[in-house]
Amino acid sequence: MIEHIERLLKSRIGLEAESVGRTVIERAVRQRMSALGQQNLEGYWTTLGGSTREQQALVEAVVVPETWFFRYPESFNALASLAQERHAQLHGGRPLRLISLPSSSGEEPYSIAMTLLDAGFSAEQFQIDALDVSDKVLEQARKGLYGRNSFRGDALAFRDRFFHEQDAGSFLLDERVRTCVRLRTGNLLDPSLFAGEPSYDFIFCRNLLIYFDRPTQVRVLELLKRQLQEGGTLFIGPAEASLASQNGLQALGRQQTFAFRLAPAQTPISAAPRAPAPRTRPAVATVPRPVPPSRPRPLGRTLSAAVPATVVTDTWADVASLANAGRTDEARQRTEQHLQQNGPSATAYYWLGLLCDAAGQGDQACAYYRKAIYLEPQHREALTHLAAHLEAQGDQSGAQRLYRRAQNPEVGEGD
Repeated sequence: MIEHIERLLKSRIGLEAESVGRTVIERAVRQRMSALGQQNLEGYWTTLGGSTREQQALVEAVVVPETWFFRYPESFNALASLAQERHAQLHGGRPLRLISLPSSSGEEPYSIAMTLLDAGFSAEQFQIDALDVSDKVLEQARKGLYGRNSFRGDALAFRDRFFHEQDAGSFLLDERVRTCVRLRTGNLLDPSLFAGEPSYDFIFCRNLLIYFDRPTQVRVLELLKRQLQEGGTLFIGPAEASLASQNGLQALGRQQTFAFRLAPAQTPISAAPRAPAPRTRPAVATVPRPVPPSRPRPLGRTLSAAVPATVVTDTWADVASLANAGRTDEARQRTEQHLQQNGPSATAYYWLGLLCDAAGQGDQACAYYRKAIYLEPQHREALTHLAAHLEAQGDQSGAQRLYRRAQNPEVGEGD
């Protein structure tokens, strides 16, 4: 019966069950059954099939947002300068159009608004849409009330400028920021979603595609490309850069921004390898599910010889579960523990790279991807992630060399 529910979630919001783990879906189902006072799974399935409201409630139980203000700060620094350039190109003919999806509880779209206000824009010079599948998180965003978990790191001067501290350590966002953002419910898989809507100068769609299967990833990416103005910019998550690079988008070359524009028409775009699906969660994610490694280079005591296959599988399932729940520090500790107990492993180094990417530690992520490739020269996912980093840094030739290796097992390390 859980398989039927997984298929329903996939058809409704494109969720690939493996990207969050079956335990997350099972827990959400139990929560909804308890809320409805139902004891029988078959009975709940009947209720679910006949109620769009209950389907939405289940989606909201599965989608556990993990976000905070000015996550990936390099992206917002880039937005400030890119928005000024774009505004100059338009000669003030119309407001800038921006969208954040999924918007979750509002931290990202409100960060966009604060960035533009700090950059000298007036509220009349830009329009921000914020879209999410969950009514529940959008209601939180409308209230504009945030706890300390929404403020991370040391650069918190914006909180003094745009928030009013309330009782019990909560902070209320200034009305002038909230009025800059139009919050609405929407599903990227709805073909009529953007009907009648003009295209956007800036699209933020970070850590969403990693929850989808490959066909859905490509379908959504094509939709986003259609909604992007010529010369517009798409901001995506670190783990999604290789997918963008292989599907008609070109990195701007600004390190750690993961900002892309439509590639010139004459640029050949080769078929993309199957992208890994990292995770943090369905509305916001950051770290992928584990990808079964291809045969590693023999190193004496290999991973497969060191422990039974079932133990290896459980290890990466545990890491994925921790990462999906936003417990990335624990996921990293589990991976490092595996290395200590079982020796070098391409899969372990690949996971450490993903977790560093999720934390915005791009240089360290690249170092781990290189270790994975050293142990397993044709580790396709490590190759594509490292290539995306090189492309974002402006090393086009190095990136293309790695992409060719990822796509063609016959291409050697020196080709």
